[in-house]
Amino acid sequence: MILTLVAMLSMTTAFAEGENAASVNNVEAYELNVNMNKLSSALNLADDQKEAVAEIHHTFASELMFAAQYSNNDRKALVDRAIENDVKWMRYVLNDKQMRTYLTLLNTTLNNRGLIK
Repeated sequence: MILTLVAMLSMTTAFAEGENAASVNNVEAYELNVNMNKLSSALNLADDQKEAVAEIHHTFASELMFAAQYSNNDRKALVDRAIENDVKWMRYVLNDKQMRTYLTLLNTTLNNRGLIK
């Protein structure tokens, strides 16, 4: 339990490192470079889940970078759609406990980057 908490906190710090919540217009806010080993450890993923989570995350990160190219109104809609798709696909792969942890990490990361309010 404590190890999971430490992993979550270190991942959140790694996700938000050097980012300012006011930098939503900055393209770097949309770049999600996630250490999949740390995410796998924090979520306690089985081997078959690791590949699926990595693929879903890659798609999510690509959608966010695509959204970064648009104006504010279009960007918000694209970011919202990317988040909805990510959560929907993760629900197929993760169990309830893993999903709660993932949502906590995702919300913290997106809040720290200023992508959701």
